[in-house]
Amino acid sequence: MTEIPGNGEKMPRQKRERSSLLAFGGAAALLALAANLGITAFNAHMKNRRKKDLQGSKVRVNISASEILKLADRIISKSKEVHDAVASVPLEKVTFMNVISPLAELEAQQFPLVQSCVFPKMVSTSDDVHKASAEAERRIDAHVLTCSKREDVYRVVKAFAARGEWVNAEAKHYSQALMRDFERNGLNLTLTKTEEMQRVRVQIDELSLRYIQNLNDDSTFLHFTEAELAGLPPEFLKSLGKVADGKFKVILKSHHVAAVLELCQVGTTRRKVAVAYGKRGGEVNLSILEDLVQLRHKFARLLGYASYADYAVGLRMAKAPSKVFEFLEDISNSLTDPATTELSMLKDLKKEEGDHPFGIEDLLYYVKKAEAQQFNMDIGALKQYFPVNLVLSGVFKIVQDLFGLRFEELKDSEVWHSDVSVYSVYDLSSGELLGHFYLDMYTRERKYNHTCVVALQNGASSTNGSRQIPVALLLSQFQKDASGQPALLRFSEVVNLFHEFGHVVQHICNRASFARFSGLGFDPDFVEVPALVLENWCYESFTLKLISGFHQDITKPINDEMCKSIKRWRYSFSALKMKQEILYCLFDQIIHSTENVDMVELFKHLHPRGCQC
Repeated sequence: MTEIPGNGEKMPRQKRERSSLLAFGGAAALLALAANLGITAFNAHMKNRRKKDLQGSKVRVNISASEILKLADRIISKSKEVHDAVASVPLEKVTFMNVISPLAELEAQQFPLVQSCVFPKMVSTSDDVHKASAEAERRIDAHVLTCSKREDVYRVVKAFAARGEWVNAEAKHYSQALMRDFERNGLNLTLTKTEEMQRVRVQIDELSLRYIQNLNDDSTFLHFTEAELAGLPPEFLKSLGKVADGKFKVILKSHHVAAVLELCQVGTTRRKVAVAYGKRGGEVNLSILEDLVQLRHKFARLLGYASYADYAVGLRMAKAPSKVFEFLEDISNSLTDPATTELSMLKDLKKEEGDHPFGIEDLLYYVKKAEAQQFNMDIGALKQYFPVNLVLSGVFKIVQDLFGLRFEELKDSEVWHSDVSVYSVYDLSSGELLGHFYLDMYTRERKYNHTCVVALQNGASSTNGSRQIPVALLLSQFQKDASGQPALLRFSEVVNLFHEFGHVVQHICNRASFARFSGLGFDPDFVEVPALVLENWCYESFTLKLISGFHQDITKPINDEMCKSIKRWRYSFSALKMKQEILYCLFDQIIHSTENVDMVELFKHLHPRGCQC
């Protein structure tokens, strides 16, 4: 998952510099890890040094609420200055250097500053910082919207494009992307339509922000007795808060919900959690979504599209919604028979335990139970073999060997929480610094509650020949145990870690000249490919042995039979899981292809196709 939109306290760190070089392999890696409970390190002790800035990074961390707002205002002021300068170029004197280059340089230089304002709401525990970050994002978004309406800048860019004097193919692509963005914002329409479209755009942005904020701010929790949480491991129960009557407090965040739905033996508990999780945001968010979809349709029609789906898919490989529907229907039809067989197996398993009907809340629990029987393996118990530090060292080893990289941990860099670590990435052959990334692994209050990679600074080449290096942030949601010790990872978390490292590598190794093409989100058809490819290594025996070790004796990795079982497990109940994904895709396509859809009734209609529960 990749995100650019969000939580951590400022903690004192050691006042001496230590760098950890991460380039090791095989048994040596395990022995070194056993010796220091961390990553192989070499120390360059340099006392009494202040926190170091990351070389080549313009990203600012730990800035105060007031500094965030001041920075946002400076960003807006500088952007206006550059746009005004471009707009003032006479149409007969337009060149790449006085029109396209200033806009490209502005994007590259300001993106890390914008992210410095925006990402604090993903990691900070401070209310003031959260509010300032959200306000800064609102101001910057409003300014970006104003820039997208600047007909004077559009005319100048259009005049340059008409000349066809491209510096190179990438510069041509960038210039055409600028033109496309202006025109998708209505600047080739009549003034009346453009003004109406911009009003709709403001409403869409406001509703989208409210919808997400409602989910992020949802603090709903359910409380259960220990008996009602039967089946959940003791370490999970110890991690839960308690309410006044002594019951356990389950919050509606993914790490709590997933554990209950997978492990809790009590069907009524699973149902309560599944229903409550599905109703987050409630009627308020349902109403927002209905209004949002209608506004999206209106926005698309003003631009000449039949529906919002036509507008959104137009830049994708499919080109038309009909192709998307055809693709989804073909896959869904081919999965119907195997999904039905898989579901029957789960229903039969539940019948052995009583006559209660099979519900959506039973899916994860009985899939897990069936897999344990089928493969003679408890996937949940596998976590004893995946201490987070060992898994991380294995991921580094594999990524370094695959891509010819070297990771170096920086112990003296400024971070926003003591859990956060920072790494520089070098080309193994040349020693060239390629980029940096922050690793923020553990859950904490108010931290953004999804696993993702956030681009903080995009790579770009300057007209003076220098290169801006990429900086990324990997956020994950691992849990420390009750004593605060590092996590033991579920296998699904191991796969997620590999997935997100695929995004990190994609971001760090990108060599595009323009910041716009260097980021994670420019090509939506491709953005998940590197991450999905890297997941494959999780199922190979040599990888599993490298990244695993029993937590009480990490020299003992998982055995060959377990490796084979994991590989077979990968495809278990895959038809049923894919049918659920298709359900969500169809729902999204239908509401954005047709107006005035009753969303609740549509979901009820589609639901049997996704689960048949």
